[in-house]
Amino acid sequence: YVAAVYEHESILSPAPAVPVERRAALELMGRNLDIYEQQVLAAARQGAQIIVFPEDGIHGFNFTRSSIYPYLDFIPHSHSGKWNPCREPYLYNDTEVVQRLSCMALQNKIFLVANLGSKQPCERWEPRCPPDGRFQFNTNVALGADGALLATYRKHNLYFESAFDTPAEPDHAFFDTPFAGRFGMFTCFDILFYEPAVSLIRQYNLKQIVYPTAWMNQLPLLSAVEFQQAFSTAFNVNVLAANIHHPTLGMTGSGIYTPVKSFIYHNMESYGGKLIVAEIPVITADYKTNLEKTPGRVSGKGKEQSPPSFYAEMMYDNFTFVPLWGEKGELQVCANSLCCYLNYQKAVLTDELYALGVFDGLHTVHGTYYVQACALVKCGGLSFGTCGQEVTDATALIDFQLWGNMSTPYIFPLLLTSGITLDFADHMGWKNNHYFLSKNRTSAGLLTAGLYGRWYEKD
Repeated sequence: YVAAVYEHESILSPAPAVPVERRAALELMGRNLDIYEQQVLAAARQGAQIIVFPEDGIHGFNFTRSSIYPYLDFIPHSHSGKWNPCREPYLYNDTEVVQRLSCMALQNKIFLVANLGSKQPCERWEPRCPPDGRFQFNTNVALGADGALLATYRKHNLYFESAFDTPAEPDHAFFDTPFAGRFGMFTCFDILFYEPAVSLIRQYNLKQIVYPTAWMNQLPLLSAVEFQQAFSTAFNVNVLAANIHHPTLGMTGSGIYTPVKSFIYHNMESYGGKLIVAEIPVITADYKTNLEKTPGRVSGKGKEQSPPSFYAEMMYDNFTFVPLWGEKGELQVCANSLCCYLNYQKAVLTDELYALGVFDGLHTVHGTYYVQACALVKCGGLSFGTCGQEVTDATALIDFQLWGNMSTPYIFPLLLTSGITLDFADHMGWKNNHYFLSKNRTSAGLLTAGLYGRWYEKD
């Protein structure tokens, strides 16, 4: 099927914390919706059957709870597909934004997924009803090619969003299409948690995911395109990911991902939006990764001197590292119950410093979640203290096998190369209670090869 995602440089309110009238809010959102309209038309002309827009693309961000209120639409929370906002605008008040989106879908005969703010009145005596008598949600809507509202999803894992409430129960949101079956839907930070992302995929055996996001890139392990690809690979799903485009805030990185090929956009230099359109296969059956060529055991090291281990901060966590010295070698580094192993050979010798790092613990900065990670990274400079820094360019081509005795089945394989480009492993998967990732000759200089494990039970 043909899918489209649009990385949108949203027109932002100059003073988001200052309250405005609904009319002024609609005027600002209308300017973003004008751009959406052009992109829907462009995508439809290229044969796209579905288009996905980013989180916060219509209203922007940095609001307070009260200042965002005029930007909120009323969205009835149901999965019925009974309401067509374009054809029945009179059914509910304050639905101007979803009406416009619905009409775009209808006029271009395309499925459309967008993110907006929504409100839902509640009685003050209701449990969890906020003091101002309303819930405010970060909401995705999915609209059919006839304009009907097919599904809504209210973001569960909020990321410092004081303007919004968390729904009482995680939404499991999905909708059906004639061209690719069922699509699941969640937003941004949700991708790192069991609920609703993993549980939705497992419960409904989903193979297609739509994913609006407003993601701030964090190298070396959580750049948007890097993790979106890893998620697609880990769960064997297609992911249609639309990010916002604000390079000054570190926000870029969208794509259409299959487990074996990606169509991505990552651009920290220029401004303006970007439409990606790609034809991808519908995933039906699970395919198993071939693991025949991975070693069962590491050979003993003999009398070689093992390089010294050292500590450095990476992703706000205290990683234990060992450096890669020489053109080839076998390394091991452990922390808590996790041991990471690396066999490597540098195909091109450079004076860059690389290190193998391990972390097994609770991550506590910008969210709390338990991580088990094995990562081969290029350091920022030639001293140990630079390992774990954000690096975007590398020249070393390295053949490697990386593996670890991970305690969780949820492993996201990362393979990032120079210029924030993606590569695909030759082999990966489980063998003898170890997860393996191997690659002969990356297509460009290696930035990160990692196993990012999420141990959800220990959050």
